[in-house]
Amino acid sequence: MLTITLLLSAATVTLAGIGGLYYSYACSVMPGLRSTDDATFVSAMSQINSAIQTPVFALSFFGAFLSLAAASAFSWGNGLDSAAPVSVALACYTATMAITFCVNIPLNNQLAVAARLGDAAAGRRTYEIRWTRWNLHRTWLSLAGVVALSVAWAALGQW
Repeated sequence: MLTITLLLSAATVTLAGIGGLYYSYACSVMPGLRSTDDATFVSAMSQINSAIQTPVFALSFFGAFLSLAAASAFSWGNGLDSAAPVSVALACYTATMAITFCVNIPLNNQLAVAARLGDAAAGRRTYEIRWTRWNLHRTWLSLAGVVALSVAWAALGQW
């Protein structure tokens, strides 16, 4: 029971942390930047996109996936009742990673190019609505993953 407890603890903390990051963008960062001019928006987002690229963020971002995958494999391999809900959480988080790599990071890169070219209005126009919409998907998927982990904890009698 110690191994699954440690794996689920790591998965819960990292997934909730990354989900909280997406939530904070949805509730404060993007709404706060909405009323700024184009140059301020592009500059702020470019700085945020650079600042987030740290070892601590990478540990959390990839750690969530690795701990979820390990908890899922361990649960299935040991016939634990947590197997299905942990797998749901893993699927939800994998979807957030796909969105990040296929949508959000390419948009961040395009915004950086627009910033270097001094074309803030065009950069913002192609970025803001699409990035924000996909971030909301990541937020909801992360919440669903945390709910699934809550079910996994309950299935193990550790609610």
